Amino acid sequence: MNTPVAAPAGGWRIYFERRALTLLALGFSAGLPIAMIFSGLSFWLVEAGIERKTITMFSWAALGYAFKFVWSPLVDALPLPVLTRTLGTRRAWLLTAQLLVAAAMVLMAFTDPSLPGQITVMAAGAVLLGFASATQDICIDAYRIEIAPDDSAMQTVMSSTYVMGYRLGMVASGMGVLFLAAKLGSAKGQYLYQAWQYSYLAMALLMAVGIATTLLMREPPHSREHQPAAAGENLRLVLTFVLAVSAFVLAFRLAGAALPDINNAPLTAFALETLRLAGALAAALATGVLAVKAGLVSAATAQRTWITPVTDFFKRYGARAALLLALIGLYRISDIVAGVISNVFYADLGFSKEDVALAVKTFGVVMMVVGGLAGGILAQRFAIMKMMMLGAVAASVTNLLFILLAQHGGNTHLLYWVVGFDNFAAGLASTVFVAFLSALTNIRFSAVQYALFSSLMTLFPKVLGGYSGAMVDAMGYEGFFGFTAALTLPVLLLIWLADKKIFSPQHANHSNL
Repeated sequence: MNTPVAAPAGGWRIYFERRALTLLALGFSAGLPIAMIFSGLSFWLVEAGIERKTITMFSWAALGYAFKFVWSPLVDALPLPVLTRTLGTRRAWLLTAQLLVAAAMVLMAFTDPSLPGQITVMAAGAVLLGFASATQDICIDAYRIEIAPDDSAMQTVMSSTYVMGYRLGMVASGMGVLFLAAKLGSAKGQYLYQAWQYSYLAMALLMAVGIATTLLMREPPHSREHQPAAAGENLRLVLTFVLAVSAFVLAFRLAGAALPDINNAPLTAFALETLRLAGALAAALATGVLAVKAGLVSAATAQRTWITPVTDFFKRYGARAALLLALIGLYRISDIVAGVISNVFYADLGFSKEDVALAVKTFGVVMMVVGGLAGGILAQRFAIMKMMMLGAVAASVTNLLFILLAQHGGNTHLLYWVVGFDNFAAGLASTVFVAFLSALTNIRFSAVQYALFSSLMTLFPKVLGGYSGAMVDAMGYEGFFGFTAALTLPVLLLIWLADKKIFSPQHANHSNL
């Protein structure tokens, strides 16, 4: 644990190696959709006259990221007609996901949320975008791990270039949508649907970068080792998955209808929403178990597809796995919860879309890229857990800076300082965290385990983030950002415990950490 990872041979030249550049382009493709769900969509809905608590609830459209571990085994198990034989397992699924991302953006572009009933269609488009984007992430994460399975230094470099590309994608979509919509004539109090429509269509075209990369890159050798089941067994596996998802949706909707509307008490509402999610997950699990017992899918197939990748992690870490899962689930909570309300916050302070596009979506993302590069370099020289601690402390401190911004209204210079520090810290923490999760992943189950880790990373924060608008209504922006900064305190304790109990020299069982 106290021995740093060796710096890669070749110094800076390794960042221009084919695999690193491929992850840069794939990161760009992965970063495009997230702004379409959060930043761009938030401004669009504000201008369309949608109330704030409804806007922040749209963050739940990205819960596909939090539940992607449920269908990630299908990415390993199921071949796609023609594509898998032609491109290979990883590239076939990746291409399909990227085409679905572009299709979801087009659907949203042709939906005007200001019209009666269209907010539901917009929500459906956002959910499809979240699902397709999460599937793209599953494929990219598995590709990154499989393309350099025994090279920890290369994994750190690829984590850095992936985060860099991801943030550049966020710049292109976040800044691009806001600038285009503004230049085409839409503004708060002067809403113009066509401006947003053309902006979203332009972003759909940018997915061509990821599609071209997928067609040109090499299939990882490890992915060719996957032996898909027979067609009939695959069909039964898909049917089992569909039944489980249907049970989840039905249970979630029934529980939602039964729960009282208590958005004015956000923490109570969050607790009830957590129980609602847990109940829906239990219904999905019970449906899957019943399907196996009824013989719809064989127990061996279900075991190989969903159970073995999970039990492998617990076998490797034993009782200490719970500590790791808690750390993974809470590490980015401060940033994610605060990020849901950020664009509404900037709008409430009186900043224009152009101000936000320049300060947050351009300068901020440049600082995030710089932070990502710094995280990649430092992670090669210092123990990952020490860098995890640094990233968590930085995230907490930078959240406190937003209190200062809230107290000084529309101060543009202060906006740049706060956004710069916040994004540098986020870039550093993201790169280190990606390297940490990659090191925990067994290459035999790369798609499933990394999907489980990254899903857990976003599940709790995104559910809580959906109530960020109601929390701001209840405690104001200063109280809210103080609360998000305090959320990091248990994270610091978890990092210290993991370092002491798992990765110290007498306990360490993973060389990359």
